[in-house]
Amino acid sequence: MAVNLFGYEISKRVSKEALSKDAISPIPKSNEEGATTVTVGGGYYGQFIDLAGTDALSDHALIHKYREAALQPECDSAISDIVDGAIASSEDSAPISLGLKDLNQPDSVKKKIQTEFNNVLRLYRFNHNAAEYFRNWYIDGRSYFNVIIDDKNPQKGIAEIRPVEATHINKIREVKNEIDPKTKVEYQNVVDEYYVYSPHFQAGAEEAVNGTKFSKDAIIHVTSGLGDSTKTRTIGHLHKALKLVNQLRYMEDSLVVYRVSRAPERRIFYIDVGNLPKGKAEEYVQQVVSRYRNKLVYDASTGDISDDRRHMSMLEDFYLPRREGGRGTEITTLGGGENLGQIEDVVFFQRKLYRALNVPVARLEQEAQFTVGRASEVSREEVKLQKFIDRLRKKFSFMIIDALRIQLILKGIITESDWPNIEERINVDFLEDNYFAEMKEFEILRDRLEMAQMLEDLVGKYISNKYVRQVILRQTDEEIEKLDKEIEEEAESGGDEEDDDLDF
Repeated sequence: MAVNLFGYEISKRVSKEALSKDAISPIPKSNEEGATTVTVGGGYYGQFIDLAGTDALSDHALIHKYREAALQPECDSAISDIVDGAIASSEDSAPISLGLKDLNQPDSVKKKIQTEFNNVLRLYRFNHNAAEYFRNWYIDGRSYFNVIIDDKNPQKGIAEIRPVEATHINKIREVKNEIDPKTKVEYQNVVDEYYVYSPHFQAGAEEAVNGTKFSKDAIIHVTSGLGDSTKTRTIGHLHKALKLVNQLRYMEDSLVVYRVSRAPERRIFYIDVGNLPKGKAEEYVQQVVSRYRNKLVYDASTGDISDDRRHMSMLEDFYLPRREGGRGTEITTLGGGENLGQIEDVVFFQRKLYRALNVPVARLEQEAQFTVGRASEVSREEVKLQKFIDRLRKKFSFMIIDALRIQLILKGIITESDWPNIEERINVDFLEDNYFAEMKEFEILRDRLEMAQMLEDLVGKYISNKYVRQVILRQTDEEIEKLDKEIEEEAESGGDEEDDDLDF
């Protein structure tokens, strides 16, 4: 095992001579991780990684925008619904489990894999931090974890897994433009991939910040799987909601300003100034204003009350001069706003925000109730939300799968060549909400039993008993054999059991 700076190389590096010529393609490698691409020139070369430059700054600034958007109450509520739907908590079991039924390996190997899976969950402290990890990953659109290994004794496996602040690390991919001598096709050869960590990065810094270099296998990197229009930068699931969050915030602010300015009733004083010249007329109006206008100000810190006549706010009365020949001095009332209770525009943007986040709009209503019943009673939006959560779970589970890969290879349970075959046959199962899952299961069982009862008269005439049990009741051959045996045992001892009364 080779030590590469502050990280560890799990696998051997493939030489350029070992690369298959059939793999050469002018199409560059996909950049789902949002890595910063650095082109390497021929001969001696130097590189300058600007962590505060245009590319890095855009990613970091984007993460901060996501986090600011998540603070919006409506956005925070929608995110909480998604997190609660993805990560279920239970006192008896972990939020996730490992499925190995499709894995074609001896039971001894399966047992070791299950043991290391539990060790990985312990390293993550997943039972306590699962919801926090998922929320941070969903908001930022990416998550980083540092895998710490004892280089003196790597056979012990992973010693510690530490979360890394997403704004302090970047993935760098060094590529070299080469030309295939046979086909004359120009292609990009990936020379190296690594991570650069800089805890002193500050958004808006003019100078680049020196960072620490980590090998590829020293960092577990989980992304949202989404990219921008150019497919060169990773974006989060909140990206499409940024505009709506800003629009909703502006609408709410304008609503407050409108209500404050239009809600109170104000008086208009028309003061008769006669034939006074303009200057004298304005002076006379000011004298009247200072005579009748009172502005008492209460100082909450000291408890003092003062008369502040120097400032006039937009909510106070108006004083207007009136020339001779008019109706003289007059006082009228200017009514307040009449449509202060209309918030249809705000509700419109709230509903649109929820749709952008794939959360049912019905959850905006305070009195909304979750219906636990037949499938026909579940709204289409709830079904879409559950499918969306399932996709999120699949992406998020990579942080567990990748750590499990490193752990199994380090401990010598499997080889690196074995992992692709194993990865395809294992799956991470997420815990469902026990109450609603049980209620739904009981509902389905009741429907099956009612259907079986309706077909009771047709058994032996048009359909068989086995058909009812396999097709209607969904019982497997093993379950049928087990249930038949239990029925026989209960029938043999039925006389004794009938005499046994249960006392409550």
